[in-house]
Amino acid sequence: MAKQYERIADGLRARIRAGELKPGHRLPAETALAKEYKTSLPTMRDALALLLTEGLIDKKHGVGNFVRKPRQLVQRDNGRHQWEKDRARRTERERLETGATEHDTGLTVSDLVFRADYRETEASEDLAEQFGVPVGTRLLERIYRTLHRDEDAPFNLAHSYLVYDMIASNPDLLDPSKEPWPGGTQNQLHTLGIELDRIVERVTARPPTFEETDELGLQGGVAVVVLRKTSIDTDGRVVEVSDVTMPGDRTELIFTTPLTRW
Repeated sequence: MAKQYERIADGLRARIRAGELKPGHRLPAETALAKEYKTSLPTMRDALALLLTEGLIDKKHGVGNFVRKPRQLVQRDNGRHQWEKDRARRTERERLETGATEHDTGLTVSDLVFRADYRETEASEDLAEQFGVPVGTRLLERIYRTLHRDEDAPFNLAHSYLVYDMIASNPDLLDPSKEPWPGGTQNQLHTLGIELDRIVERVTARPPTFEETDELGLQGGVAVVVLRKTSIDTDGRVVEVSDVTMPGDRTELIFTTPLTRW
């Protein structure tokens, strides 16, 4: 049998989903809600805590509880990599028109705020094994954050790694001011004569760290989806490794596998 706070949460949840309580709407004070639902203040707070955990409301300390505005949904499908490869050799004008984030969200370039930070780092045991290079090999780490202009948290936290000596022949690839690069990483590699043969993606899920919770604006109980993307060229060489941390409450991973007919 449902507990009282769960029944109250059900009622508030139904009002939110029916549109009676609209996104951004401030809920009545907790004392007023407790009176409306004929319950104690601790029980009402338990009901609100449940909705907070589900991501249906936001709590602003000292201000009140608000119906949460839905975040922009990101749908990442495995067809995006061929889409990026097809785009990599197009003209710069065509490449400037759209990018991978726009592909995943349906947004336009003008909807987005983009930030890229570059730094040199050394290959850890994990990355050295991925690239097939000695531990300590110089890498270029690229840290990407992209967000909707109307939101305060990025779609994901992305760290991309390239072997420094592999890309150093094109100084533009070492310059963060060139970002966002039209055509993305596949076009950057194309400037070096590198063509990708396949991309391997390994997906896991886990609780977020404190820093991830803060930067992604996660509510309590929301997990993160962690994607390790390994790009392999036509010579069988790993040329890029990317770790992408995505919020589980607004990310969909869609995998379509064509099957050979009998």
